Amino acid sequence: MASVLDDPALERHFKGHKDAVTCADFNPNSKQLASGSVDKSLMIWNLAPKARAYRFVGHQDAITGVHFSPSGNLVATSSKDRTVRLWTPSIKGESTVFKAHTAAVRSVAFSHDGHRLVTASDDKSVKVWSVHRQCFIYSLSQHTNWVRCARFSPDGRLIASCGDDRTVRLWDTSTKHCINCFTDYGESATFVDFNSSGTCIASSGADSSLKIWDLRTNKLIQHYQVHSAGINSFSFHPSNNYLISGSSDCTVKIMDLLEGRLIYTLHGHKGAVITVSFSRLGDLFASGGADGQVLMWRTNFDTKSYQDVLQQHSRRSSPDPPPHVTDIHPRGPHLHRPQPSAIQISPKVADTQSTDPHVIELGQAAHSTTLLNAQSHLAPMQAADNSHHSNGLPQRHVGSSRAEGWMRDKSGGREGATAGSQTGGNRRGRGRREEEERGQTHPLEVLSSHPSCLGSTLRHIVQQLDILTQTVSVLEERLTLTEDKLKECLLNQSQLLKDVRSSGGRRRMESEETDGSPVDST
Repeated sequence: MASVLDDPALERHFKGHKDAVTCADFNPNSKQLASGSVDKSLMIWNLAPKARAYRFVGHQDAITGVHFSPSGNLVATSSKDRTVRLWTPSIKGESTVFKAHTAAVRSVAFSHDGHRLVTASDDKSVKVWSVHRQCFIYSLSQHTNWVRCARFSPDGRLIASCGDDRTVRLWDTSTKHCINCFTDYGESATFVDFNSSGTCIASSGADSSLKIWDLRTNKLIQHYQVHSAGINSFSFHPSNNYLISGSSDCTVKIMDLLEGRLIYTLHGHKGAVITVSFSRLGDLFASGGADGQVLMWRTNFDTKSYQDVLQQHSRRSSPDPPPHVTDIHPRGPHLHRPQPSAIQISPKVADTQSTDPHVIELGQAAHSTTLLNAQSHLAPMQAADNSHHSNGLPQRHVGSSRAEGWMRDKSGGREGATAGSQTGGNRRGRGRREEEERGQTHPLEVLSSHPSCLGSTLRHIVQQLDILTQTVSVLEERLTLTEDKLKECLLNQSQLLKDVRSSGGRRRMESEETDGSPVDST
């Protein structure tokens, strides 16, 4: 089927992760893309052609979530190692560790003002953290199973969360109470997010459904069943007119929310699509999957109105059908199933701009710093690219063939360029491997400007203060719960007393009536 200029197009792919890509997010400055993986590493890809990529090492288990701060100067990651890390995306590779969850952390997200983080965990809780104070603030605990995802509303007054208890919960951040609970899922709820205006939330499920709720009426307004397997992630376009979703059926789907229909199906990954994300401007979106690749797409379809796109598609062999009548006005909840006319896009090119970028290894050899030292903040990585050759820092350059060599196939072997049958080809292959081994260096150590004794003492004090803060927060939460229970008991007691008094009055009246009635002589 012929393509038009306004179809989404694969612009670049990024190879460097050694295992499945689980999460991705664009820097608000549109110059970087971050991705996390089962290989425990955070990769930050510079979108400029031929720019270096950076690998950050520190987590002890798979990374499950990644999110840039609104300013773009911090990156938060969550991991199955029960921690959250706050990274400074600079050449030094420093990170702050947040610890309070007692099980794997499944997602992390900044509030829109950048002051707080929200995390979801297998310990059945949603936790909120202070970015400035770098500590745990409070916990939300009404889910009865693993919590898969949590997000702030744009105004920060609400938190939406979902999990394996098949519910989507809405929390008030001022009262810390659950104010609504949606329970229309047959299986686990896998992902949840607000649209950019905060008027709606969408949630996806392992049952391959995607639902959109209007928070002003608390009603389901759209229901899509367009994937053939569970949906792992989705992302709203900044205009709120489109939504992309990634599924275990190996496809990315694009829905037009105004018309209420599926408009594109993208085939680019060789396995499950685990994460999708629009850029802040909506001109790009990324997808990552079990094949270890990060694909970056040019949106294109958002540049014109949907009717104009339909007119351009009218010459295709199977144009889109007219919208459902119930999608026009008023909107009611109804099921949208995939139309056979949805445009299928199967990109055959792997990368239309450049070869795989050089990757520079960053992180800690033995341990990570637990504080962000404002004095040691370095320039952003774009500036570091210009001075990298003169600063003498350890580095590891990995070219196209080496990046491909990192990707393991299903049998556990390494992919790479096939050596020729000639003896000279074998020698060249051995030479490349020896050169690569010689080029490997240890990850960067995080250096401190304070003496080691003073630094360790300060870290110990801060850790104790964090523990004290967490303890006080837990005690406050328990005190609040106790007060609520006491109020409830008092209300029940007063109601019981009223009931007793009213029943006693009825008995007295009945006894008086009995005393006044004639006595039977028999």
